[in-house]
Amino acid sequence: MIEPEHPALSVRRQCELLDLARSGLYYEPRGESQKNLQLMRLIDEAYTRWPFYGVEKMTRWLRRQKHAVNPKRIRRLMRLMGLEAIYAKPHLSAPGKAHKRYPYLLRNVVVDRSDHVWSADITYLRLRGGFLYLVAVMDWHSRYVLSWKLSRSLENDFCVKALKEALARGRPGIFNTDQGVQFTSEAFTSVLEERGVAISMDGRGRAFDNIFSERLWRTVKYEEVYLKDYADEEEARRELGRYFRFYNRERLHQSLDYHTPAEVYEGRTGETTGRSTTRTVAVTPVALRAPSVTATVTV
Repeated sequence: MIEPEHPALSVRRQCELLDLARSGLYYEPRGESQKNLQLMRLIDEAYTRWPFYGVEKMTRWLRRQKHAVNPKRIRRLMRLMGLEAIYAKPHLSAPGKAHKRYPYLLRNVVVDRSDHVWSADITYLRLRGGFLYLVAVMDWHSRYVLSWKLSRSLENDFCVKALKEALARGRPGIFNTDQGVQFTSEAFTSVLEERGVAISMDGRGRAFDNIFSERLWRTVKYEEVYLKDYADEEEARRELGRYFRFYNRERLHQSLDYHTPAEVYEGRTGETTGRSTTRTVAVTPVALRAPSVTATVTV
């Protein structure tokens, strides 16, 4: 809103009118130090292995790796990365005040066809000298990744773009997310409501409610991200594009009777086996003492 070359108002006067400090106008935020980036890489790898590690355990683990850190620093970095330990907390279903909350609709639901349930989730993605955030929209029945986007910040625009790109392919009956501000924002939920999609949201702190997204991130990181060292956003976008094409079109999934997500999503499984198979997958989040969720997948 500030115009340095304004014909009538100086920059000082424009700042006064907008109630802004001039120092804020010229301030350029500093990126994370190399030490913090190194810690974030270690936190990311540790969290992928042990998602139940919170601030205290992560701090103790890093100290065992000879890093002089304190809980305050690790808490800030984990929040920056969007990470939260998986464990039972009181008042998990208490709605927040800032945005409308939606109930979890998938308990004991049988997911038996493509485009029945979609989900979206965000993960931290490391670079050689920084980091990005990755969002993906996935079909639960087939594990098919319908769309994905990268962003340097956690603003909701990249999530909305991924959602609209996925909806250009079809429309789910139910769309499930966590209660992150990117997914509870009106900009995101209004797109689903306008298309008549039922919105489902995980209970607060219940990562297992979106178990298929959590498994996707483990797969992407172990099979792609940790094997490479992306120099910048351009390289990350190029290499992830290659990987997701492989994931959708070539990677065989044991849970899909060794079909690819694309074959199941597009209903082409009969081309290779000539028969139909029904598989039952039981997901039991024991640590949360929640009831089992059984999904019958027909391929």
